[in-house]
Amino acid sequence: MKKVLIANRGEIAIRIARTAKALGFKTVAVYSEADRFSEHAKYCDQAVFIGESEPKKSYLDAEKIIAAAKSTGAGFIHPGYGFLSERPHFVEACEKAGIIFVGPSADSMRRMGDKIEARKTVDGIGVPRVPGSVGALKNADETKKFAKQIGYPVLLKATAGGGGKGMRRVDKESEIESALDGASREALGAFGDGAMYLEKYILEPHHVEIQVFGDGEGGAIHCGERECSIQRRHQKVWEESPSPILNQYPKTREKMCEAAVKIASHIKYAGAGTFEFIVDGEGNFYFLEMNTRLQVEHPVTEWVTGIDLVSMQLKLANGEFKIGKAPETRGSSIEVRIYAEDPQTFLPAPGTLNTITAPGGAFIRWDSSMTPGSEISLFYDPMIAKLSTWGETREMAIARMRIALDEVRLEPPKTSKLAQTGSLRTNLTFLKKLVRNKDVLAGNTTTDLIAVNTDLTQDRSSDVTERDAISIALTQLLLDQSQSVEATTGKGVSESPWGLRSRNEGLRSW
Repeated sequence: MKKVLIANRGEIAIRIARTAKALGFKTVAVYSEADRFSEHAKYCDQAVFIGESEPKKSYLDAEKIIAAAKSTGAGFIHPGYGFLSERPHFVEACEKAGIIFVGPSADSMRRMGDKIEARKTVDGIGVPRVPGSVGALKNADETKKFAKQIGYPVLLKATAGGGGKGMRRVDKESEIESALDGASREALGAFGDGAMYLEKYILEPHHVEIQVFGDGEGGAIHCGERECSIQRRHQKVWEESPSPILNQYPKTREKMCEAAVKIASHIKYAGAGTFEFIVDGEGNFYFLEMNTRLQVEHPVTEWVTGIDLVSMQLKLANGEFKIGKAPETRGSSIEVRIYAEDPQTFLPAPGTLNTITAPGGAFIRWDSSMTPGSEISLFYDPMIAKLSTWGETREMAIARMRIALDEVRLEPPKTSKLAQTGSLRTNLTFLKKLVRNKDVLAGNTTTDLIAVNTDLTQDRSSDVTERDAISIALTQLLLDQSQSVEATTGKGVSESPWGLRSRNEGLRSW
């Protein structure tokens, strides 16, 4: 009997379980104390409790995950994204336990998951990358030397980074020392590694990624591109395919797809992976990094290609998949991420979700694990849902997204006088503005779109109050202090930013 344990939570756990069930797999969920009543634990055929709410004591504990697989007889483990999905030691632990890891090899993860090793690999096969330091920076003086060579502005990045953590733009030499110190401290707190490297900051940048799928034996195909340029705090908000900038430069699209397949074949990559590139305003492209896992935004690719990436992953792991031709793409797809966060500051604002109404209609997809009464936890990423649409044209995909966002209802609990209670806020008003923005409609989706269009984060009806401002300031202060303790003592941060924000919500009671 085929049985897969899903080493994740929330919407991605349910999404994987749906496909697994369709393929005849029995499914096993794992859950922490915070997720005791979560939908993903109810959805699977079995559910195993794995520990406390804090991720490192549950979802990041490889021994507990493997013990859960053994106790339920699961022969496969699918990691989803985040948590243990890109940890080579977990892949090796699965192999040692005789369990099949649904994903790439530990060697592929080490070669491409480490930013420095990835840069060395692509240099060796002639794929263009962003100019910068080859290895980790030793100190501020070396950083200044490299910055002077490649020219300002530059970008400091964590070698073990992701999600915008440990990243700083530097426009002049006098900013190097403070930026390096702050970025390194943040990276140490987030990843346990404060090593940094330097890249040229590309002006008019577009963030474009190529989805690939490999068979682990040197065969690989691409599944088109996704543009993910619209970001806040270096984290994606809006993803789409095809890429507006590559529509202007179709030859660049061809070269990027060829480069991605070339790298995947070279490292004998197995399963779904994504190569991230920067494309400038003239159509030049540069390799950034590879994500050796399923991406949050994979529904966009599934819409335009008609493939099921999770099905392909599971079939490959079970010895049932053969690499064929790259799938053809059709139409246009867009995905937005709906978060429990302040629509002006983008700071997490978790809480109880009393009302949730998902949109409906043709070519609309809603990926979520939230139901009325669900709690957006303090301990995990505050994403409520992913909303994606498809249309024969980009204009139709946008029109469907606009209508779908207008249909969404997300409300916290209310008093008998209909006053809101609790700390929950969402970015829904921001997304409704974004889908109507003139630059978005025109396809001018550079990474600074939100910064340039300041009206997107201005909401006179929900201005930050004095109490909110104090709460936000204290949250940031406590977070900085916790990261400082991490940097000086080596002890892990015991509370997430969302937990800190929640603790400060007590200020609202006066």
